[in-house]
Amino acid sequence: MDAIVDADVAVARAARRRVPQHQYAGGVPHESLLTTARTIALRAGELARLRRSEGVEVAASKSSPVDIVTAADRETEALIRGLLADERPGDGFFGEESGAERSTTGLTWLVDPIDGTVNFLYGIPHYAVSIAVVEGEPDPQTWTALAACVVNPATGELFTATAGGGAFLGTAPIRVADAVPLSQALVATGFAYDSTTRGEQGRLVAELLPLVRDIRRLGTASLDLCFVASGRYNAYFERTLSPWDHAAGALIAREAGATVKGAGDARPDRELILAGHPDVAADLDRTLGQLAR
Repeated sequence: MDAIVDADVAVARAARRRVPQHQYAGGVPHESLLTTARTIALRAGELARLRRSEGVEVAASKSSPVDIVTAADRETEALIRGLLADERPGDGFFGEESGAERSTTGLTWLVDPIDGTVNFLYGIPHYAVSIAVVEGEPDPQTWTALAACVVNPATGELFTATAGGGAFLGTAPIRVADAVPLSQALVATGFAYDSTTRGEQGRLVAELLPLVRDIRRLGTASLDLCFVASGRYNAYFERTLSPWDHAAGALIAREAGATVKGAGDARPDRELILAGHPDVAADLDRTLGQLAR
């Protein structure tokens, strides 16, 4: 992780070159907001990686026995929340572990301190710190996402984006994969914590599997969206996500050229988020609608 922090200077320099500095929200350049998100995400990622190396245990369960939280989740979110309060007093906060605080500036930060907690618990190196800042209420139906950062502390990969400024992996621009027929598409998904919903999702995936190249389920929504952005997946869909699960990844995917949507003409919501090359996303959306009937 030290190498990533050292490389942060190079990322920041590249960021200054890549986006016109006239992009503002609340009097603040988008790139300044991204610098804040990136710096804090890297700090939080260091903490999460340290706690993982020390050993992790379940601290509590939430919506179901398999919906878990660790002490590291809570500690990492507390660090992020404190750093944001110091750096951006007055901004709102909406995090997975510690709830919401209303904004007095018009900007709100959406935080998932450790996305992929089950992977984190089991030592699977596929989890992420996800931070996004939006203008407006922390509601995906109305917000305007401005800047986003997703870092995988285990691998060091750092995904970033600003509205209108493109998406990047480190300092390299990223784009969605070219369109392919759905039968040749690698499609990612995820499952809810509620057992009844999981059963429904399992049946849907069983019907979808013969219609696509293959299915992936790696357990970290923010990284799933970043993998669409970087062309590692052709498409991704999932139900029952919360706003902090997809706020950062959705902006990164969109800035990489993906369509990011809900069902039909809706924006992403708890019922569905779907991302992919516009042509692939349209085909997948239509197919999912047919399978759900």
